[in-house]
Amino acid sequence: MPATPNDYSQADNWLCLPGHNAACDVGQDSTVIAGNGTMTVEKFAAAKAPSIDCFYVYPTVSRDPGPVASMEAKPEELGVVAAQFARFGQVCRPFAPLYRQFTLTALVARMSGKPMSGTVDQKIGYNDIVDAWNYYLAHHNNGRGVVLIGHSQGSSVLTQLIKNEIDGKPVQSKLISAILMGTRLQVPVGKDVGGDFSSVPLCRKPSQIGCAIAYASFRATAPPTATSLFGKSTGPGLEAACINPAALAGGSGAARAYFGAKTAIVEASSQVDWIKGKTIATPFVSVPGLLTAECQKNDAGTFLAVTVHGDPASPRTSDIPGDVVTAGQVRADWGLHLVDASLFMGNLVAIVRDEAAAYQRAKH
Repeated sequence: MPATPNDYSQADNWLCLPGHNAACDVGQDSTVIAGNGTMTVEKFAAAKAPSIDCFYVYPTVSRDPGPVASMEAKPEELGVVAAQFARFGQVCRPFAPLYRQFTLTALVARMSGKPMSGTVDQKIGYNDIVDAWNYYLAHHNNGRGVVLIGHSQGSSVLTQLIKNEIDGKPVQSKLISAILMGTRLQVPVGKDVGGDFSSVPLCRKPSQIGCAIAYASFRATAPPTATSLFGKSTGPGLEAACINPAALAGGSGAARAYFGAKTAIVEASSQVDWIKGKTIATPFVSVPGLLTAECQKNDAGTFLAVTVHGDPASPRTSDIPGDVVTAGQVRADWGLHLVDASLFMGNLVAIVRDEAAAYQRAKH
C-alpha cells in the first residue's frame, strides 16, 4: 500500500524554504590557502533578491534505523545541506524538501550482504519529491526559472522527476539547468541529447540554459574498474554522461573546491591536515591551484578524472579528503563520491550565476 503523502504546506517538511531557512542560513566563510601557504578569509554573503530558484534533493545520509528515513531534520540532513547546497544562496533562492529516502543504514546493510527484511514502498522517496516539487510550483515559483540540484540518491530521484514531470512538458521552459552529481545519467554515445532525457541536452557552455550537468568523480590515479559503482553504461549504444563543471566545453579545467574544514559529510571519509601547524577557524577551506579535472573514458565507463597537484615542499596539504574508507581500507569502487559536490562547488555556483543572467536575457 502506498505511504500517506506528506503535506508540503507545512514548513517543517522543508529544510530550506523562504521564511523557514535555518538549514541554508549557515556559515559558509572559507579559508583560502594558497600554494605557498598564505591564508586569507573569504566571506560569504547570500544574494539579497536572487532572480532564480534552486531546488535541491540531498543524497543518502539518513542514519535512521529502518530502511526508510523519517521526516525529521537530523544532523546528517543539516550537514549535507551546509556542504552541498547552502553556497548556492549566492545566486538563487533555496528550496530543499525533506523526503523519506532509502537510508544509509539500509544501504550499508545491503552492501554487507545482509539486506533489511520487510516490504518497503519503493517509490516513497520519489513520490515525496514529486509532491514537494508540485507544491513549490503552485505556491512559490511564480514564473521564476529554477535549477534542480541533486547528488547520488538525490540525482536519481531528480532524473526520474525530469523524465516524468518536466521533459517535453510546458514546465520545461522554467528549467534553467539540472545539476546531477554522483550519478550515471545515460546519453547515446557521443551525443548530448537522448537516453534518459528526450529533450534536455547536456550543458556545453556557461550561458546555456535548459540543459543538464552530470558527472561522477574519481581520482585520475584510481579510475573506475569493472566493480565501480558509477560511470557505467546501462545498455548498448549508451554511456554515462560526463560534463566537467571546470570546463563545460571539454578538456581540462581548474576545480574550484570548497571542502568542509573539520568534518566530512559521512564519517567513513578520509580527512587531511589542511596546513601544517595552523588551525582553520572557518567552516570551509578552498585550495586554489591544487586540483584540475577532465572527463575521461576507459573500459569501465565514463568518468570525471580529478588530478591533485600537491607540492610536498608547501605547508599546504598535498592531498584531498573524500575517499570512502571502511575497516581502514579505501573503497576505490566509490571514487570521490563523497566530495562530488565539494570538488566543483565554486565552478557550479559560477555556472548558475551565468545561467541566471542568460535566463533573464531570454525572458526579456
